[in-house]
Amino acid sequence: MAAFALAIGAPVTAQGLPTDPITLAAGRVALGGDLSVVASCAHLPDGAGCGEDTGFFNYTDYKRSTVRLARLAFSASVRANRQFSFLTEVRSENGERPEPYALYARIRPWPTHAFDLQVGRIPPTFGTFGRRTYASDNLLIGYPLAYQYLTSLRPDAVPADADALLRMRGRGWLSNFTLGNTTPAHGLPLVSASRWDTGIQAHAAASWADASVAVTNGSLGNPRVSDDNAGKQVAGRVSLRPTPGLAIGVSGARAPYLTRDLLRAVVRESHSNAFNQTALGIDLEYSRDYYLLRAETIVSHWQLPTLEPALSATSLMVEGRYKLRPGRYVAARVDHLGFNEIVGTTRTAGWDAPLTRIEVGGGYRLQRNLELKMSVQRNVRDDGRVPRLTIGSAQIVFWF
Repeated sequence: MAAFALAIGAPVTAQGLPTDPITLAAGRVALGGDLSVVASCAHLPDGAGCGEDTGFFNYTDYKRSTVRLARLAFSASVRANRQFSFLTEVRSENGERPEPYALYARIRPWPTHAFDLQVGRIPPTFGTFGRRTYASDNLLIGYPLAYQYLTSLRPDAVPADADALLRMRGRGWLSNFTLGNTTPAHGLPLVSASRWDTGIQAHAAASWADASVAVTNGSLGNPRVSDDNAGKQVAGRVSLRPTPGLAIGVSGARAPYLTRDLLRAVVRESHSNAFNQTALGIDLEYSRDYYLLRAETIVSHWQLPTLEPALSATSLMVEGRYKLRPGRYVAARVDHLGFNEIVGTTRTAGWDAPLTRIEVGGGYRLQRNLELKMSVQRNVRDDGRVPRLTIGSAQIVFWF
């Protein structure tokens, strides 16, 4: 339906491509679209030339690589009246079956106040990048590590001891443990940017601040449509804008993340909520003239029934952009993900392999909503079958 509306509703212009959302029913219905295609070439360690991301550094919890991805998305907003709206977005990645990425109702009880409730598959509450996952909003091509890189932890399986966990260092793309689901599968990121969670969110805003709180089915690393764990996630975020161009945010979240089936098998209890993912995030954004600077740190803790103390991971990301001239910019991102040490029988090490990523690149706008990006990404970690890999990528992005 959205594609048909695009075909009949977009005016023919000199540029040849639509530049604005399509509006219908006197502005009550708005339709938009987003197309992104990424191609990449990884410098293989054996010098064999160009290949794929053999280290799975850019693999996501949807079993796709962010640097080899074709995404087509259509969004719709239907405003019934001043108090009620319905919003949705449907995505297809790499030609697969379209799936709803967002699907929620927005309720504004008092039209004169900046307060709303959102119910359904709702926008993220925690952090900043989850609300900027559109390719046009990302300064570079890769994702920040905290929102994409897969650790070896899983919601449906746990290691029997420290040695079992240490054997999976740097193998989050396909980890396996003996307790719970023994089928090899991908692990959890700190925060998933590939999916939105399902629940209810309250949001209030003022000229200098805004705040959100949400109760949802899943956890930061494993958003859910239907609940499979022992409780709900509670997440909140406060953002302050003390001066023009400066925004400072603080986020927090806590949720049971292990499945009921796993809890039955391991602790003989299906409703225990003692094993949580707890996370805290702090972010900053500053813009002035031709500059944009962003920084974010996230600390996440996971409690396991088989290991003490809790596992933790800390991410730190700094990125910036400089506009060379209208429609052209250069950008860079430095990203690190570290893990606390655990003690095995033969070694003491971080429970997963620490990883550092540096990505540099730039963008060129062919028109206001058609952009070409290029970047080079360097990944270095201290374990895994491919500890180092350099990847060059190119992306074309179109949106309306």
